[in-house]
Amino acid sequence: MKVLIVCGSESDLDVARRAEDVLKDNKIPFEIHISSAHRDPKGTEKLVRHTDADVIIAVAGLSAALPGFIASHTDKPVIGVPVNVKLDGLDSLLSVMQMPSGVPVATVGIDNAKNAAHLAIRILKLKGKK
Repeated sequence: MKVLIVCGSESDLDVARRAEDVLKDNKIPFEIHISSAHRDPKGTEKLVRHTDADVIIAVAGLSAALPGFIASHTDKPVIGVPVNVKLDGLDSLLSVMQMPSGVPVATVGIDNAKNAAHLAIRILKLKGKK
């Protein structure tokens, strides 16, 4: 597996599937997991620490803590996909973008998991793993 896609809840799967399509089209091995930084922080941390993926895409709405939570537990590239649940997705977008120094999360547009997958592929190319 080269890309791990983590959704904060089952309701985020529709957005995650957009990344899945791009990764399949480019023959990039991936897995999708549902794991919440709020409801199962220990399980989410374990998932992140033990993945062999080179890049992680984190899909989350509302407070959208998942991408930052994941980035705080790994040194692998994390791409956050804010989901439009309320406030036209601006709450999620701002949550994903406003990470403290030392906890970087690349952020794509609201519901734009396709761009997250394209960015993951570019990161893999830099590592020579595509």
